[in-house]
This record gives sequence, structure tokens and C-alpha cells, in this order.
Amino acid sequence: MGYSTELKNHQNEQHKFRVRLVFLILLVLSAFSALLGRFYFLQVFRYDYYQTLAENNRISIVPITPNRGLISDRNGIILAHNFFVYTLEITPSKTDGLQDTIAELSSLVEISATDLKRFKKLRAQSHTFESIPIRTHLNEYEAAKFAVNRFRFPGVELKSRLFRHYPYGTLGTHGIGYISRINENDLKQLKESSQLSNYKGTEHIGKAGVEQAYEADLHGVTGFQQVEIDADGRAVRVLSSASPTSGNNIVLSMDAKMQEIAEHEFAGRRGALVAIQPKTGEVLSMVSMPSFDANLFVDGIDFDNWNLLNNSLDKPLINRALKGIYPPGSTFKPFVALAGLESGKRQPPFTISDPGYFTLPNSRHRYRDWKPSGHGAVDMRRAITVSCDTFFYGLAVELGIERLTDFVRHFGFGEKTNIDIQGELSGLLPTPAWKQRRYKQPWYMGETVIVGIGQGYTLVTPMQLAYATATLANNGKAIRPHLVNAIVDSKTNQVKMLPHAIADQLNLNVQNLEIVKLGMMDVTRPGGTAAAVGANAGYDIAAKTGTAQVVGIKQNEKYNEKLIAERHRDHAWFTAYAPAEDPKIAVAVIVENGSHGGSTAGPIARKVMDYYLLGKVPVDPAAAQAAAAAEAAVVNAPEVEEEPHD
Repeated sequence: MGYSTELKNHQNEQHKFRVRLVFLILLVLSAFSALLGRFYFLQVFRYDYYQTLAENNRISIVPITPNRGLISDRNGIILAHNFFVYTLEITPSKTDGLQDTIAELSSLVEISATDLKRFKKLRAQSHTFESIPIRTHLNEYEAAKFAVNRFRFPGVELKSRLFRHYPYGTLGTHGIGYISRINENDLKQLKESSQLSNYKGTEHIGKAGVEQAYEADLHGVTGFQQVEIDADGRAVRVLSSASPTSGNNIVLSMDAKMQEIAEHEFAGRRGALVAIQPKTGEVLSMVSMPSFDANLFVDGIDFDNWNLLNNSLDKPLINRALKGIYPPGSTFKPFVALAGLESGKRQPPFTISDPGYFTLPNSRHRYRDWKPSGHGAVDMRRAITVSCDTFFYGLAVELGIERLTDFVRHFGFGEKTNIDIQGELSGLLPTPAWKQRRYKQPWYMGETVIVGIGQGYTLVTPMQLAYATATLANNGKAIRPHLVNAIVDSKTNQVKMLPHAIADQLNLNVQNLEIVKLGMMDVTRPGGTAAAVGANAGYDIAAKTGTAQVVGIKQNEKYNEKLIAERHRDHAWFTAYAPAEDPKIAVAVIVENGSHGGSTAGPIARKVMDYYLLGKVPVDPAAAQAAAAAEAAVVNAPEVEEEPHD
């Protein structure tokens, strides 16, 4: 019987074992070395970074929003302020079952879909330990009702927050402006201007008017609290804090009472009014009618109100004073007259015989005067007084479009006045170069003819016309218009008066100015186109009426407003300054589709001037109507003519 025997090489096996053991030891040592190296890197080289992260997990910065600055009129009347309202707020970290809590709250107080949408948005932007409004503007009954049931809602509190309020609602809204909730576009602009950090915790920002233009002053400086939080995100204690700095207060040049009078006198009609101090550029009143209640926008306007305002045929959201562009009509004539005098094209005793129309050489087309029978012998002064179209047709042709537009541009036509709020349009002064760019067509002499009476392509805003009138009243010295007079520092109460900026200075001949001004003064005297406006005023008024065509009239047709739809009727213009010998106020008024400047727009300007110069406040409507009738009777002799259209 045979046996097989396997012999092992123990020496070889031990060698292999030792090699494996050394390899494993080296592997373990390498792993520990790498781990120790990583620990060293994190503890030494990355110490500051991870310490900051750790602190941020333990400490959070909670912003404290500042009180927004107040806005008052020139006499101290508050036009925009802050007030406390009850808000129902939820702290998510203290609430078990957030959706159930909201559902139960809804059975106690009304929570709309808009409230829920706002809450969801704010929650995404906030820490879990911050309280978030679920419902604002609770009334006393709702606040009391929740207070009684407070024990049922852990994590829900009744608080009071500051909200912006405009106590006079629609008064002066287009100038004052409004605030509303910050949107994505606002955030982008804040980031680009490096202001985003100062808006932490702020939900609102200025959207229009002074609220927007002076946002940096009104907002203030945001404060903060350093809050220690636990692992669940709950606030444990306040470690430190820095108080916010309230926004600065703004003092407007606007007179709230004048604004109220002007808006009331529009009596539901569409249009605009601008009143300026000629020597300072202070805007005393800026009216755009119809207006709207700025309070609707503060906490985010609801769909129904937005739809009502945005889709209205009357366009209440448009600031007609700055964005409304209209043909100036005959209110343009004093500036054309001054261009003629300054250029030497018209010098006294130059006179024309007006047959009631004007024709260009080698043309049978008649450019009609508003008075078909003509005005007879007319010099420059009388041409302004009776608004003789024929006189200005011929003058415009002799001046030429380039010379005419170059001159009147110094009065602000065709350019923004650069008032201190946003949204202003520049109007239009047409030239051959402009027409070629715009329409690819040459300029025709007939177009120059109608520019002479403020028609055709020429467009102005009410602000521009008021500014031009103020410049004329100020003997060619143009002062940039502004709505803000002063900024009051919230910490020191120091008042910083804003300077009056000279925009242009024309060196006008005194005799030429006198002719134009006398013609404008005669406008409000017997025989002028606004004699009723100047009757029994107690001060001299220099003025010009105007009508601006909305739709064209054929050569042989006669304008009859009774046969024309209301929105197709002529616009009514009136521009004036007073007292004529020492102007303290310049006013431009347009009433859309108001037909006649002297009878529609003029009385509004008169009420404003009476208030500012004499302190007269209009009486009740019935008494005012009786007084107006008596006043009209006084002026009936001699007969007063008024241009029905240009």
C-alpha cells in the first residue's frame, strides 16, 4: 500500500504573511496620515471659514426695517405718513401643522387667496423663526375675535405693523406717487445699485412720483438683531442689536389746498394743470385728472381694482401733466410772436389786413382763420389778443421752420423740463430732418404754416407749457421745475433746502417782451378771448387761450361740436401768469375735449390764481354757479369773441 505526502514550505509562507502584514500596516498608516492631514487642514487652514459657518448655524441676523420718511406740503400738511395696523402673523418654527393652523384661522377671520399667495412668497424669503403676516389690516372686531381665541393657535400672534397711508386718497397722487411691494425688477435694480443689503426685511419701495424719485432719502437705514438660535431654529436670546435709522422727511413745493381746489374745479372732466413759481421753479400744483387712490397699491393692488384702473377709457394711471402730449394750439402764438420780434421779421408798426384766411404764393389752398370774416387791421399786440391765425401763418413762413424751432426750444419745447420725478415725455418740435427720419418724406411749406398756430406735428405736455409760460414771465430766465423744496434729516432735524437750478437764460429785447406781454394782458380784458377770466380779478393777468384739434376738418367744413362725439372735440388750453407786472405764479391748464380755452380751462386757472394771490377759497358749488353767472353778465358788453378752433 502506497502513501503520498504533501510537504509545505513554511519559510515561504511566513515570508508571504510578513509582506501582507507590512502592506496592511502601511495602508492603515497611510489612511490615518491622510485623515490626520485632513484634520490638520480643516483645523488650521480652514479654521476661519468653518468657524463662520458654525457661528451662522448658531447665530442669525434679523433685520429691523426703518420707519419711512413723511411727505408734507409746503405748509406742513402731511400727505404721506405711516400708521399702525393689526396684522395676524405666523412663526412657522413655533407652529405644528402649518396648513391645519391656517385652515382653522380661516374659520375665525377671513383669509383670501391673495393673503395666502403673499404668505407663501414671504415664507420662502424668511427664516423659520421670523413671524410672517398671513392677514393684514384687521379691524377692531377681527382683532378682538382672535385675541379671545389666541390660546388655540400656538405660533400665531396679533401684532401691529407700520403701513404707508395717504390721508387724502386721490389728492396729488401723480406727484406724490405711492409705494408697493418689491418685485423682481426692483430687486434687480437694488442689486445693481448695491442697495440690496439695506432692504433686508423691507417689503415695499417707491413706485412713482416723489416716493420713487426720493426713495433713497425716504427709506432710511435698516437695523438688525443678532439672535442665538437652537438646533430647531428657535430664537433663544438676542445677542446684540443696532437700531434702524428712520428715513428723512420730504417737504414738497406743492400747496395741498391749491391742489384740492384745482382738482375740484375739473368737476369730473379729463385734463391736467401745472402751476409754477416763475422765479423759483417751485411746482405749486400738478394735477392729472382723473386721479386714483394711492392707498390701493400699498399692500399690492387686487385684481378687480387693477383691472378697473388699467382698462378705464379715462386712463387714470397716466400722469397727464408729464405724459399727456397735445398740440399746443394758440398758446404757442406768444412764443412765435417773440421769435418774430427777436429775429427782426416783425417790428412795430408792422400791420396786416386779415381777410380771414392765408394763402401761400402760387396756391389756392386757404388756411382759415378761426374768425371767417377776419380781424381787419392787426398788429403784433392785437394778433395775440384776438388770436389771429392769419397773422401767425404768415409769420411762421417768413421765419422758416428751422429758425422758429431753434428759438422756441429755449423755452423748453421739444425737450424734457427735467423735473425731479420720473416719467416725463419730451413732446415734439418738428423739423425737416425729423420728418425725413420719421416718415422718409420732405418737409412742405404748408406744414410750417400750421406750426405757426401750434398745430400739425407740434406736441407739448402741460408741464412744458407751464414751464415755457413761467420762463416768459421771468423775462427769459428758465428755472428747472421741482416738486421737492427741502429734505429734513431724521436724526438731526436739519433742513436741507434744495437749490433752484437755472436751466437757460435768454437775452431778450425788453421792448419785444413788452409787446408780447401787453398782448397777453389784453387777452383777459374786454375784447380779448378770455375777458371773462380776467373780470374783477383785482390783479392783472397775462394769458393766452388755445384750442387743439383732435380730428381734422375738411377745407369747406365748419366745426360744430354738437355734431361731434365728445372724445373727438377740441381740447381746451389756457396758460397765464399773474400778477402781470410782478409774476408770482404761472399756470397751464388743459381740459381734454373741453372745446374752448377761455370758458373751460380759464376758470380753473382763475380759481387757482385767486387762491394763491388773494387767499380766496371757492364757495359751495351753488353759490359759485350764481357768482359765475353774475360775473359773466358783467362782461357781456362789449361782446367777447372766443376762438372756436385753430
